[in-house]
Amino acid sequence: LYIMMLNDLKKTLFLPVFVTFLFTGTSFAQVGGWNPELQKEANEALTKMIEQTPKLLSFKEKAYGYVVFPKVTKAGLGIGGAAGSGIVYQNNNAVGSSKLKQASIGLQAGGQQYSEVIFFENKKVFENFKTGKLKFDAQASAVAITEGASVDVAYQNGVAVCTQTIGGLMYEASLGGQHFSFKPMD
Repeated sequence: LYIMMLNDLKKTLFLPVFVTFLFTGTSFAQVGGWNPELQKEANEALTKMIEQTPKLLSFKEKAYGYVVFPKVTKAGLGIGGAAGSGIVYQNNNAVGSSKLKQASIGLQAGGQQYSEVIFFENKKVFENFKTGKLKFDAQASAVAITEGASVDVAYQNGVAVCTQTIGGLMYEASLGGQHFSFKPMD
């Protein structure tokens, strides 16, 4: 009984502290100015995704714009969250940075890190992203890139989303509740 109570206490205390860290701790990585290391990581993440799924190269070349989050950290046990920082591109040039935040409630357990790229089909969707009006609903999904697997990437409502797991294991893979911020390049 004591062990069960201790485990319940750990779960009760751990999740709020972890989710708070996700949403506050990641914002301290770069204070003001441009982060060239994040841009390097974003370029490397996208290159790796394109190597495993060459079809993404045509999305990169034809998209009005795109954002690459090289490392999104996600964790949850009933209640969860995710956060990451990324670089926003237009005409294949970096134009700003972005923060991704996600909160979720439901059937989920575990933790993972993954890379995510979002391609924007046209100016309207890209501008909605930059002004914070782009949010994924519960029905949104991403194409998961895995080594050696064929993927079928397509635009839905003007966006195409791909993810690639870096590590960890999570039972849940929705994009619902993702919110974004945009900061233009200095």
